[in-house]
Amino acid sequence: MSEKVLAAVRVAPGTTEMREFDRPNIDDESALLKIEVAGICGTDVKLYSKPPTTRATQGPVIMGHENVGVIVEAGEKFKKRQGLTEGDRVFVEHYVACFSCEWCRIGEYRHCEATDWRTNPDARRFGYTSADFPGTLWGGFSEYMYLPWNAVLHKIPDTVTAEEAGLVMPLSNGIEWALLTAGIGYNDTVLIQGPGQQGLAQLVAAKTAGAAQVIVSGTTRDKARFELAKELGADEVIDVLTEDPREKIMDLTNGRGLDYVLDCTSRAGTAPVLLGVDVLKRREGTLLIQGELAAFPDFPVKQVTEKAITIKSARGHSFNACELAVAQLASHRYPLEKLATHRYGIDQVDHAIRVLAGETDEDAIHVSMMPEMIGQPGGAVR
Repeated sequence: MSEKVLAAVRVAPGTTEMREFDRPNIDDESALLKIEVAGICGTDVKLYSKPPTTRATQGPVIMGHENVGVIVEAGEKFKKRQGLTEGDRVFVEHYVACFSCEWCRIGEYRHCEATDWRTNPDARRFGYTSADFPGTLWGGFSEYMYLPWNAVLHKIPDTVTAEEAGLVMPLSNGIEWALLTAGIGYNDTVLIQGPGQQGLAQLVAAKTAGAAQVIVSGTTRDKARFELAKELGADEVIDVLTEDPREKIMDLTNGRGLDYVLDCTSRAGTAPVLLGVDVLKRREGTLLIQGELAAFPDFPVKQVTEKAITIKSARGHSFNACELAVAQLASHRYPLEKLATHRYGIDQVDHAIRVLAGETDEDAIHVSMMPEMIGQPGGAVR
């Protein structure tokens, strides 16, 4: 194994350089992961152009927080604690928590301040943490990644490929948000706004849970995604640019409205939330929202309270959601591999992020960054 590691490093907003680092020393309580796949999601797009400004996230940052690879070196205590050994393929959650605070003790380590860069200047989180911190290799856009004792790992079965395993995070988010947070279940009616990787993952989760009717909305640009949505089980799709979404939804539900609306849009403004409030059923529907909007002028509080709408937040994933995502992939019940539309070498990180951001004419749903493809042309999966 080489003593040097090649990684793509964000050195300024919207700027990446390839750099060499020393391979970190692995002690009794740490491990080294050989990266096979590091996925890109919408959060990477946002943090690439506008990086966080806390001490933990400043300086050279190796991005990449959806990471799958093989353990190539591990200390004895690490192996005993994790129940893993060299040669095991794992998915790595991006949280690096303390496992002693109140949140960690109830299994909600995603809320631990030790991994929250927004409030903790010394927080650790894979794909967010500066390479200046001990361990150096804190992101997946690299040949190798450092694993401390408190890394949260999920073993990947042999029946799931590395690229399929790269979908664990978006699928786990879909399971967490649609099922565990929103509470979708048998015979429910659902609108999913936005047929991206998160929206399609929520579609699969909702159909698996027994939802009676799942409608997916998007724009004219999403034609190919609509076809994939139908293949994954969508009952109806709506192009909000060519159809009246409210009219169609009320027609599809015989005027009743929906039990759940899940907003998975990006850069769509207030319109999806306002539509969601409008098309939810007369009383006690549930609206799930993300943190895209910093503020919401003229929010319809009166309509929300009159309809007794519950608003819930889409925020990360739990251990259980990741385990369910791995099981879903291993079942091969759905053609989830079709979500992985593009692959690139880590020397093409800048271009790959811009592809997912919609800055090119390519339509990517989920992008797989692969160190083994360094120096090779990347693009759509043939």
